Amino acid sequence: MKVTISRKAHFNAAHRLYRKDWSFEKNDAVFGKCNNPNYHGHNYELIVSVTGPIDPETGFVLDVKILAEIIKEEVEIPFDHKNLNLDVLEFKDLNPTAENIVVVIWNKIRRRIEGDLELEVVLYETPRNFVSYKGQ
Repeated sequence: MKVTISRKAHFNAAHRLYRKDWSFEKNDAVFGKCNNPNYHGHNYELIVSVTGPIDPETGFVLDVKILAEIIKEEVEIPFDHKNLNLDVLEFKDLNPTAENIVVVIWNKIRRRIEGDLELEVVLYETPRNFVSYKGQ
């Protein structure tokens, strides 16, 4: 029997979608207003879910307090009120699209979760636009 626990979190961050090797015109054609040279921001919402067996001693899949601390250390502190392009090392040479952000977050959290537990990260860039990643 497997159970999934989830923790919600949020962070506010700015970014610009563009490729350094493309002209401004090509970036503008592909990324539109998200290519603003002065950046733009989002109030990101995050749901981190961990699936696994219930520990017979604790009754937990994973103590949610531990999951909350991992999210705080790996996502909220390094990303909140930051410019992802300029302030977050993972995006120095990686376009901070929602797809790339969710994979970066998943990888950061995966390092801290036991390997036999499944991990899924859902990232809302807006209430209607969101991405998810399970490591596949």
